[in-house]
Amino acid sequence: MEHLIKDGKYEYFEAGEGTPIIILHGLMGGLSNFDGVANYFPQKGYKVIIPHLPLYTQNILKTNVKSFSVYLKNFMNHKGIDRAILVGNSLGGHIALYFTKMYPERVSGLVITGSSGLYESAMGDSYPKRGDYEYIRKKAEDVFYNPEIATKEIIDEVYATVNDRIKLIKTLTIAKSAIRHNMAKDLPKMHVPTGIIWGRQDKVTPPDVAEEFHRLLPNSTLYWIEECGHAAMMEHPDKFNEILDEWLTTKAEHKD
Repeated sequence: MEHLIKDGKYEYFEAGEGTPIIILHGLMGGLSNFDGVANYFPQKGYKVIIPHLPLYTQNILKTNVKSFSVYLKNFMNHKGIDRAILVGNSLGGHIALYFTKMYPERVSGLVITGSSGLYESAMGDSYPKRGDYEYIRKKAEDVFYNPEIATKEIIDEVYATVNDRIKLIKTLTIAKSAIRHNMAKDLPKMHVPTGIIWGRQDKVTPPDVAEEFHRLLPNSTLYWIEECGHAAMMEHPDKFNEILDEWLTTKAEHKD
């Protein structure tokens, strides 16, 4: 995920031509978490766009799920994108859900994986404890079914984030905002076709969270990935792409 495009206040990855898929990363997730998706779907007639969300760079009053949704709307306007398919992991899934609640006419399909929005501890106790590298390493490994995916690079990045006072404060602010913006009452009114792709061994947002999303979202399809934790697109990129491709082909709205 080299070549990010810098365009005014926006920074993003873009590849391919066709129906836009906008991917929303999570709190501790770099854009490279979606390399598998970014390499696969441009060959399938989609334009894949991954904006760098301003999680740590906005004013603290704008460090919340609602403001990030507005940021996404402004980004789409800037890019001249009327409607898009949104794919969000973790906090990115929550932003996608909130955006869909606010601007349903702009969303032709929604895919969430390991998403916050229903489950309080999804963010709250996952990371923000400073200090000890071993503790951070264990927390990072817990994100995956296979702990080896938590490379030293990933652990170092998380460690640096929680030991940066400003980033730590913003992380906690976002976590509180995620709890405040619980979506349980909104989901039954949201009729956008929704794919729920979940790791069967997700410890951060456990499988019953996926089942609850599926129960509450009227137009949803639930897919499981076995031997998989919280970041399905990193841990099983090929399987994730296969499911996403099938869902896009059969369930998403295709309006030209």
